[in-house]
Formats: sequence, C-alpha cells, structure tokens
Amino acid sequence: MSLPCGYYNANYRQDMAIVRTRPHWVVLILGLAVLFALPLVASGRMLSTLNLIGITLILVHGINILTGYCGQISLGHAAFMMVGAYTSALLTVHLKISFWMALPIAGLGAGIIGLIFGAPSLRVKGFYLAMSTLAAQFIIPWIVVNVRPDITGGSQSFRVPAPTLGDITFNTQTSMFYIIIPIACLMTFFAKNLARTRMGRAFVAIRDNDLAAEVMGINVFRYKLFAFFISAVFAGISGSLWAHWMRVVSYTHFELHHSIWFLGMIIVGGMGYTTGAVMGVAFIRILDEFSATLSPIVATLLPAIAGQVSAALTPIVFGLVVLLFIVFEPRGLAHRWEIFKATYRIWPFSY
Repeated sequence: MSLPCGYYNANYRQDMAIVRTRPHWVVLILGLAVLFALPLVASGRMLSTLNLIGITLILVHGINILTGYCGQISLGHAAFMMVGAYTSALLTVHLKISFWMALPIAGLGAGIIGLIFGAPSLRVKGFYLAMSTLAAQFIIPWIVVNVRPDITGGSQSFRVPAPTLGDITFNTQTSMFYIIIPIACLMTFFAKNLARTRMGRAFVAIRDNDLAAEVMGINVFRYKLFAFFISAVFAGISGSLWAHWMRVVSYTHFELHHSIWFLGMIIVGGMGYTTGAVMGVAFIRILDEFSATLSPIVATLLPAIAGQVSAALTPIVFGLVVLLFIVFEPRGLAHRWEIFKATYRIWPFSY
C-alpha cells in the first residue's frame, strides 16, 4: 500500500500497520472522541439510528468475510442473527444468565448453526449454495415457532431483559450506545485484521479460484467452513445485541427480505472491503431514515394511494439504489474512497 508524499516505511511492522501515519492517528483519535461524545448532544432518534447502524455493521462484517472475501453467497444471515437473538433471550430469561455471558454463547451457538448450513459448500457453489443457505431462512423460524413454543414464545413476541452491570441498568438509547458501539468497533478491528492473516489470504484465494487454491495446498472445504462459522458468529453477536436493544424478539424481525437488505449493504459499500461494510451500512440506514421522512410528504402529494406509498417507498428506493450501484459502480463506495486516497497520496505530484 502506498503512502502520502514524504512518508516511508522503515521496517516490516510499519508496512503492515493499519494506522500508518501521524495524521491517521490524529484523525482516528479525534473520530473516536467525537463518536463517544455524541450521546451528550445527539437526540434520541439519532442515537437509535446509530445503535441500529452498529448492530447491523457487526452482521454485515460477517457477510463481508463470507461473501466479499471467501466468495460464498448466503441468503440465510437473518436466520443466523435470529439464532443469536433467541439464544441470548432464552439464556437470560429462563436460565437467568448474565447478558455478558449470553453474548459470546449466542455468537458461538449461531456459529455452530452456520457450520451446519455451510457444509453443502463442499459440493455446491454459486446459485446452488445460495439456495442451500436459503433453507436456514425457512427451517430456523419454523423451529422457533413450532418446537416448544412454551419456551420460545412461538409466534408471539418474547420479552427480553435489559443488560445490567452491578447497579447499572442499560435500558436507554444512551446507555445501550456504550455497549453496542464499542463492540461494533472491536468487531470492525477484528474483521480488518482477519483479512490480513493467513486465513484471510486463503479466503481470497478460494474466492478468486478455488481449484487453484486447492492445488496450492489450501484445504478449501475447511476454510469455507471457517468462513461460515466466523460469519455466523458475527451474526449471532449482532442478534444478541438486537434482542437486548429492542427488549423483545419475534421471528418477524428476521425474515428473508432482511437477509437481502444485508447483502445489498455490501453491494453498495463494496465487497471485500472492511471500509465498504461501514460505508454500505451507514449509507443504507441513513437512506432508510430519509425514506421514512419523505414517505408522508409523498403520501400527501398522492392522497389516492397514500397507504401504498407509505408501505412501498422504502423498498423501492432501496431497490433502485442497489440497481444503480450494480450498473454504474459495482465495486461500491469503498472503490470510490480508494480512488480518492490514491489521489491524496500522490498530491501535489498528480502527473
């Protein structure tokens, strides 16, 4: 990776660092300071949006590891998120386990389920793998609704307690912000580092050409399962945070169209880029808020179909945005960001 004019690497450690220059450190520290100071000035709606972005970002990082880096398509990540949400809810309600213990267990439980639905990746790929992961989107909700509904709540909403730490109860948008956002930052750091490890490079090799990767000695099936497991762990942690942020879970929160939305986020942000996951989630969630604000205005202009407009505007806008990115910028916002950084690095010697 090139550096701005006037900077150079003196050793391998500097060459591999994520934050590589003093201005980068200044921007990072100031950015984190501003982020964690936001609850002091932000409104409740803005904090709610930021919390939703943080929860979604964790899950989309997992999809990016699986699809963006390893090239394995999944249409079942909302179901894996559901596993994490219900695991955390059941542990805290029925077994009275602390949220802080239920969170990693939820991630591990979702990871094991991800292994089960990732097993077909040994024999199938592409469209057929997408169909096999789609099965999770039907099987897992059916199990929740029909198997022991006395425990899971069945088709009814299931109440979840707020996280506690000593005498502190995290039952507001502000307090949950200080759980969700730090975990989202840590998971982003983990995802960024994973892509630079031996495992991450194996994922990329499998994505580019799995036959060539196998000839080079990479155990393709094992690494595909690793990708499914890690991706589902991210989804499980996201689901656990969702359950305790919403304080209620229902199978209707994790339907097929949610999985499609998550895939759309990495298309918009850019597959194979950690930055792309961040940009895609922020862009789509902010677009969602904008559509919700715009919907009453459009309904006023078209009173004859006001109800239909309110229900359809958000998915229509989302579909158009994804379509435009696929046609005009298939590499996503992250590619635009890389172009900007390349221009910045060679300034003022643009020639």
